[in-house]
Amino acid sequence: MESTHTQASHIAILPTPGMGHLIPLVEFAKRLLHHHPNSFNITFIIPTDGPPSKAQKSVLDALPSSMNYFFLPEVNLDDVPKGAKIESLISLTVVRSLPSLREVLKSLVESSKLVAFVVDLFGTDAFDVARELNVSPYIFYPSTAMALSLFLYLPKLDEMVTCEYRDHPEPVKIPGCIPIHGKDLLDPVQDRKNDAYKWLLHHAKRYRLAEGILTNSFLELEPGAIEALQAEEPGKPPVYPVGPLVNMGSSGKVDGSECLKWLDEQPHGSVLFVSFGSGGTLSTNQMNELALGLEKSEQRFLWVVRTPNDHVANATYFSVQSEKDPFDFLPKGFLERTKGRGLVLPSWAPQAQVLSHSSTGGFLTHCGWNSILESVVNGVPLIAWPLYAEQKMNAVMLTEDIKVALRPKFNDNGLAGREEIAKVAKALMEGEEGKRLRSHMKNLKDAAARVLSEDGSSTKALSELALKWKNKK
Repeated sequence: MESTHTQASHIAILPTPGMGHLIPLVEFAKRLLHHHPNSFNITFIIPTDGPPSKAQKSVLDALPSSMNYFFLPEVNLDDVPKGAKIESLISLTVVRSLPSLREVLKSLVESSKLVAFVVDLFGTDAFDVARELNVSPYIFYPSTAMALSLFLYLPKLDEMVTCEYRDHPEPVKIPGCIPIHGKDLLDPVQDRKNDAYKWLLHHAKRYRLAEGILTNSFLELEPGAIEALQAEEPGKPPVYPVGPLVNMGSSGKVDGSECLKWLDEQPHGSVLFVSFGSGGTLSTNQMNELALGLEKSEQRFLWVVRTPNDHVANATYFSVQSEKDPFDFLPKGFLERTKGRGLVLPSWAPQAQVLSHSSTGGFLTHCGWNSILESVVNGVPLIAWPLYAEQKMNAVMLTEDIKVALRPKFNDNGLAGREEIAKVAKALMEGEEGKRLRSHMKNLKDAAARVLSEDGSSTKALSELALKWKNKK
């Protein structure tokens, strides 16, 4: 055994800040080792701007023995202007970590056979260090093939369109995707004068430096975008669709077993799961309307509630825990009136287990890609409620293209009212439209199982890459 261990190729992975980046990269690493045992050792190198969160630690501490992790020293972002966008903060964290990254990569090159360096969507500045040490750089894109197609198209779009994209009269035609209005493109492109847009464009231009791009999607889910991405074009790296990479829930005991016990007591397919992901928060008014809408809908629900934030929608991006008791912000008497029919949990629920539970019949989601893929794998139809990042694009794709989601209408003040929420919840859980979406989602669930099977397309794409890495001299 020891001899194969010394022959194992080494892969270094750099997840940029955010659980939505770390989780799929860990799943990718696990999948690679599952299909190619004893072939690879994996090291996660993690840039930080503060102490690791509880959520981060719990994911990393559960890594199998052929994977380890290393936190780079904290960088100081004190000089960054207040109000800087998340994409700028993530990118600066990476750039300022390059000197310490160089040391770690150098020691890996000296002590092992380092065959690949994988970064996620905002990690391209680390390519310079990899090239310097003669290590092949790759990108793991943790979101949709549609968003990846936009990234690769952005340098051209930036030259073609002079105004803000939201003011552009024509819908934007991303290669292989349904036309989409500029206002629905991802957050950081909405203000072209902002540093976040400049960083995005900077990364997008560097995507062509990668030797390959892995995307967390699959052909049946996004046929148009993936075909466009795989069309050969000079200077474009090969794209490997290896998704859906999701945490399927652990077999061990899980925190949050109280809510799983509650689900065991509910009728099959009757519960609407409501959660806005690890980074998402609502305003106080919106939280109030959502509570009253769920009550009015008369549907069973399991709601992960966080302290509201009236300034930004990604307030908990860097820390999953809510600051104050979120229950203090619920409407008076709400918990008493919905007792038995609804269960409200503060800050967190074991999402993978909730979505795979037979009592769960719908999911009101912020449209983060990890959450969408978990729904697809479990065949759970959606209510799309996008908050930040590329989530509006995802919502358009889910409602208009794949047709597995309903989307509530927001009024002129940007609020979804209680009547609208009640109507959409009822339509998904009881209506004809809900039945149609459920059957579409069932087909995608079957397709996901096929692509992940031994001779499925995602397993084959992963093997092609593994072979390339193993054969690296």
